[in-house]
Amino acid sequence: MKFLSIEPFVPSGNDFEGSKQLFQALGFHSNWDAGDYVGFERDGCKFILQKYDNVAFAENLMLSVRISNADEFWRDVTDKQLSQIFGIRISKPIDQPYGREVNLIDLAGVCWHFVE
Repeated sequence: MKFLSIEPFVPSGNDFEGSKQLFQALGFHSNWDAGDYVGFERDGCKFILQKYDNVAFAENLMLSVRISNADEFWRDVTDKQLSQIFGIRISKPIDQPYGREVNLIDLAGVCWHFVE
C-alpha cells in the first residue's frame, strides 16, 4: 500500500464564485463540482475548494506549491492583472533558503507559496 496524493480542502472565504474564478484564471481547471465543493487541478496539482468562510482559519492556512519558474509565474499573474481584478495580494519573486518564491494571498486570506 502506498500514498498516492494529498488534496487539501481550501476555504473560499465569503466569495465562493470569485474564488472559483481566481483559480481558473491561475490555470486550474475543475475536475468535478459538487455545489459547495469543487475539485481543481493543474499539472497534477490538486486541491478542493470548499464553500467555507472562516477568516481566522483561512488567514492561518498556508500551502506550498512547487513550480518550475517563479519569475514566469509572477509575470503571468501580473500580466493578467489578477491583483486588480480579484483584490488579491502577490509578492515579487524572492529567494528563500528552500527556493525562489512568490507569495499569493487569495480572496479568503490563504497564503499560497509558489516555490521554484
